[in-house]
Amino acid sequence: MPLSALALVLAAALLHALWNIVAKHSGGDQRFAFIAAVQLSVIWAPLGLWMGWGVVTLWGWREWAAVLASAIVHLLYFTTLLRGYRLADLTVVYPVARGTGPLLSATGAVLLLGERLSPLGMVGVAGVVAGVFLIAGGPALWSQVHDPAQRERVRRGIRYGALTGALIAGYTLIDGYAVMVLMVSPILVDWFGNLLRIPFLLPGALRDRAGLREAWRTQWKHALVVAVFGPIGYVLVLYAMRLAPLSHVAPAREVSMLFAALIGGRLLGERDRGLRVAGALCIVAGVVSLAA
Repeated sequence: MPLSALALVLAAALLHALWNIVAKHSGGDQRFAFIAAVQLSVIWAPLGLWMGWGVVTLWGWREWAAVLASAIVHLLYFTTLLRGYRLADLTVVYPVARGTGPLLSATGAVLLLGERLSPLGMVGVAGVVAGVFLIAGGPALWSQVHDPAQRERVRRGIRYGALTGALIAGYTLIDGYAVMVLMVSPILVDWFGNLLRIPFLLPGALRDRAGLREAWRTQWKHALVVAVFGPIGYVLVLYAMRLAPLSHVAPAREVSMLFAALIGGRLLGERDRGLRVAGALCIVAGVVSLAA
């Protein structure tokens, strides 16, 4: 992986960890997703319209199909993630999601996009996933199953984390195809994809207008962080896909777990410093293997 692509991925990972911590704090649901989508559309409209001027009219059905598919999968991803954060601990949902995503993304890139993963790349993927597991709590994660309430909470976290990870792999492959094969601008993929999500969210938001107003009053600042930093981080990843194979970029994104552990230690509830350090070292080693 070129150093330029690695730098983009590391910056994106930091932004990803930040907005996920904020989203967890918000406790939001689909109304939060709607507010964030509207804010994102307005804030990034000048750039999206400028980049799309004279370009979008040349899109064929493949480009529009890819952007629409991206919008739907992103919508399912974000609403699933928010629900997982409401029903389970971030320390379970986030690591499982970020660990499942790269495995499926790298596998899909090899099987569907014809990429090759070298033995060293395989070691890198394994290092990232092992690090994610250790930061989540390692074997101690399973020791909680003796408490029925905690057991159910952990199970919910694993279920929603795995589903979120599968959706991450889905939109990563779709967006990777859009920017690498169809040569659609990453900025247009992200902005138009977000714009197409709003009609799907609008009916649910309008069914409870009082709840929507209350969500706006209490969560608009959290949504604003997601609307500003989310697109920046993801567009950096899409540009990195143009510089390096998707099967390397997708796992390298998981260094966000290191940033989340360092920045949101109390929120993540990771008390075992030794496991966190070991997990961080595994992630670093995995990223270095992918970069090599």
